[in-house]
Parts: sequence; C-alpha cells; structure tokens
Amino acid sequence: MDGAGERSLPEPDSRGSRAGDDIEIVVNVGGVRQVLYGDLLSRYPETRLAELINCLAGGYDTIFSLCDDYDPGKREFYFDRDPDAFKCVIEVYYFGEVHMKKGICPICFKNEMDFWKVDLKFLDDCCKSHLSEKREELEEIARRVQLILDDLGVDTAEGRWRRCQKCVWKFLEKPESSCPARVVAVLSFLLILISSVVMCMGTIPELQVLDAEGNRVEHPTLENVETACIGWFTLEYLLRLFSSPNKLHFALSFMNIVDVLAILPFYVSLTLTHLGARMMELTNVQQAVQALRIMRIARIFKLARHSSGLQTLTYALKRSFKELGLLLMYLAVGIFVFSALGYTMEQSHPETLFKSIPQSFWWAIITMTTVGYGDIYPKTTLGKLNAAISFLCGVIAIALPIHPIINNFVRYYNKQRVLETAAKHELELMELNSSSAVEGKAGGSRNDLDNLSPEAPGKEGPSWSSRLKISHSDTFIPLLTEEKHHRTRLQSCK
Repeated sequence: MDGAGERSLPEPDSRGSRAGDDIEIVVNVGGVRQVLYGDLLSRYPETRLAELINCLAGGYDTIFSLCDDYDPGKREFYFDRDPDAFKCVIEVYYFGEVHMKKGICPICFKNEMDFWKVDLKFLDDCCKSHLSEKREELEEIARRVQLILDDLGVDTAEGRWRRCQKCVWKFLEKPESSCPARVVAVLSFLLILISSVVMCMGTIPELQVLDAEGNRVEHPTLENVETACIGWFTLEYLLRLFSSPNKLHFALSFMNIVDVLAILPFYVSLTLTHLGARMMELTNVQQAVQALRIMRIARIFKLARHSSGLQTLTYALKRSFKELGLLLMYLAVGIFVFSALGYTMEQSHPETLFKSIPQSFWWAIITMTTVGYGDIYPKTTLGKLNAAISFLCGVIAIALPIHPIINNFVRYYNKQRVLETAAKHELELMELNSSSAVEGKAGGSRNDLDNLSPEAPGKEGPSWSSRLKISHSDTFIPLLTEEKHHRTRLQSCK
C-alpha cells in the first residue's frame, strides 16, 4: 500500500529549482484555501511553506512531517492552524515583515510563527513590544502561582528550624494567608497611624509639660505611647529579618530601609539623651535630639506596605518618569525666561522687589505653580503682563502631562487586578485537572495541593516541573515547564 501511495504521487519536475519556482502550491489552513507560487516561497527557503515545494519527492512520510493532511488529487496541503494568524505570517513573503493583527494572542501568534518556521526577526518592532509585554505578564503570573504553591506546599524533609522561619515569614508578609496574619497586619497599620498622630500631638503647646530646666517637652503619656509603638516596629522588623529567605535583599529593599529610618531616630535620640550630656554640652544634645525627632516622619511611609493603592501609585510614578521629566523641563525653562523678563521690566520702578534674577526665580516658581504668596509681585504694567503670561504658561505646562500619568496609574492598577485573577484561575484549573488525574489512578492521593508541592532535594519521584504539566487549559503557563507546548488552532485563545 505504501508503494502504491508512492506511485500515486506526482513526479517532481526534472528541471530543478528553476522549474520549482513556477509550480503552484495549494494550502488549506483552518478551512481557508489559498494558492501560493514557488517563486514567492523560495525567497525564504528555510520556512515550512518553502519546504512544501520539494516535499513530494520524499513520499508521504516527508509530506505528513510538514502538514496535517494531503489530497493528491487536488495537490492540496491541509493544516489545522489558525487562519487569522496565517494571513499575518504570509505577509513575510510579500513585504519581508510580519504584523500582528489586533485580537490575536501574542503568545499564540509566536507559536504560529514557530510552526511556520518564520523567524521572530521579521516581526515588526511594535508587535515585538506587545509580545514582550505579554511575556512579562505570563512571567508575573507564573511567579505568583509559584509563590502561592510554595506557601501551600509543606516539605517534610526540611528541618524544624527552616519550617519555623517559613511560618513566621508567611505570617508577617502575607496577611491573606490566615486570619491571625490579617489581624496582625491590621494592628500594625493602626499602630503606624497612632504613632503618626502622637508625633503631631506632641508638638501642641497645650499638651506639652515643663522639664526641670523650664523647657517644654512632650507629655510623658505621649512618650510612653510612642515607645510602645517603636517597640512593636522593632520586634516586627527583627522577626521579618530573621525569617527572610534572602537577608541581603531584605536589608537593601526600599521599604525595609524606610522601616529602619523610622525606628533608628528613637534609639539614637535615646542614646544621646542618656550618654551625650557627658561628651558635649546639653544644648548641643537637645539640638541633635530635636533634629532626629524630625526624622520620625519617615514612619508615615510604612503605610505603603499595607496599602496596595500607594504601591500602585509608586509604580505608576516610576513608569511616568518621562512625563515628569518633561514637566520639570517645561517649568525650568519657563522659570528662567519669566524671571529674567520680570527682573528686566521691574528695574524702572523705584520700589522694585526684583533685586536679582536668582531672587526672581522664587517669584517665577510660585507664579507658574499658581501658588502666589504675594511676598514678591510686579508693580509695572509690563511686569504685570509678564506675570499673567507666566501664570497661563504654568497652568498649561502642569496640565499637559497629567493625563498620561493618570493613564499609567489606571493601566497598572487594572493590570495588577487581571494578573491576580489569572493566577487564581490558573490555580483552580490546576487543582481541577490534578483531582481528575489523581482519581483516575489506583491508590492515588486525594490531596490535590500535596500533589502539587515541590519535591524535596534528592527524593525520588516526578520532578516539580513535570507535576505542573497536568494543567492543559487554555490559560496554561508554559514558562513553568521545561518543554514547549504548542497549541493547535482549536486551542488558540481568541
């Protein structure tokens, strides 16, 4: 039968590649039929479509290694792939570049390009950026799934000390892990607010008391409340440092540096108060303590640890450095120009307040930012006209980058919510598929999360990456595995 099949195939033209350039190839991709010519396909001989030109000489084995089905009567090659993606990929033969249409999943489109053996270098730059963004999203989802699975999995091969560190870390860093952890997070949040309020109330003269030298100091009750809050912050920081898996990374983290700056002034001022009087004058000690007490305002930044909104705002501002840089540049140019003009126009007035151009910078700043303290103001007609123009230019310069910054905030906030939902959805699918797989095995465990936990080092059994392969849903994350999983047209996400 194989021999008959081989004889039924049309013989290739004996004139070689030049004759092959004139042949027609009919491809049927997902029900969409298209006729291609050899001279067009031969521009990129390493692609799959170009290999169809001479595949007939290799028999059915060669043909079916390139396509899903073949009709020798019509000389038509069938492919069970996405026809929309194929229409984009075929552009490389006509224009030398590939553009990805809207609505096509970038990861699926990359798999389609890999199937047709079209290199990613032909993908346009705008589409490459979209693909890179989607890869980053998948990596973020994979990281979140990995973190959740690490929290749920318990490795019995670890020692008691290591398990204790993990429990403390999860208890302090992941409020959603348990009800007591959530209570501790709320308590820490309230103590931050209380310490900030106490710091402000301590400056009210009516709440202050006189010391032995007749100086006003904070009320002892407020000092005791602040001491209790600092004790809690210190204990919390030391426990988190003790349980951190990477202590160097923990110490250099921005939020942890803020924690140190919020705690350290209390102990430094306490040390100076009790020991500094022996080494320096009392006045110098009091000035140093007062300067350190100002640094207590850093504790308000600890709220960002417990507020996802503040964290989102921080990341949005990081992504808006370009817009913020343009705003500062516009303001800097306007301040220099209008301050110089104001100084020049006000020199004719005998009671001018513009003594120099650097002194006029202050007037230009408060005018362009629409503050207008009134300590420096123009008195001539031209100076007032210059002030009006600088005011209008300042309003325009500040209003221009606001919309992009807001868009960055909304885009990042929505993206984080989508990634969180996708990670939870992936875990649900993994649990559902793993339960189906476990029920089909005799004597299999019914604990789905135990089956997904990482293997201990040196322990025999399936590897961690292979256990994650039990999920074959449309939202499957291939970045978690070592193998490539290519989807067919029916499995592609639309």
